[in-house]
Amino acid sequence: MRAVLQRVKEASVTVDGAVVGAIGPGLLVLLGVGKGDTDADVDFMVDKVPGLRIFEDEAGKMNRALVDGSKALLAVSQFTLFADTKKGRRPSFIDAMPPDEARRLYAAFCEKCRAAGLTVAEGVFAADMKVALVNDGPVTILLDSRAR
Repeated sequence: MRAVLQRVKEASVTVDGAVVGAIGPGLLVLLGVGKGDTDADVDFMVDKVPGLRIFEDEAGKMNRALVDGSKALLAVSQFTLFADTKKGRRPSFIDAMPPDEARRLYAAFCEKCRAAGLTVAEGVFAADMKVALVNDGPVTILLDSRAR
């Protein structure tokens, strides 16, 4: 699994003109599921994302995590994180997990984050989504479960 984490002041996802998910301060998580990913990759992400100390404490240092305060997570499925651009000009998505299994692992990530006590908003899997955000920092972190 690959994830792009963006610390945000607010973020939302719109599908067909309707807001389907929105948060105030927290993390926007663009989550890609790749071929070969399993529940162990979900567990890695759920262990890592809520505890990353990327929010400022009273001294202005990045010392607080999502689980340390009243912050939320907005999860958006993003198969394009597995784009292969080595050849030509058109990306190949051959390394992305087929939709049915990717949907299951994406849903498992969201549910396990909720079970960990996080407030989780979601986009709509495989929909044409419009994502709006106000970056905080900006702070953007890349995670890859295969790099553990």
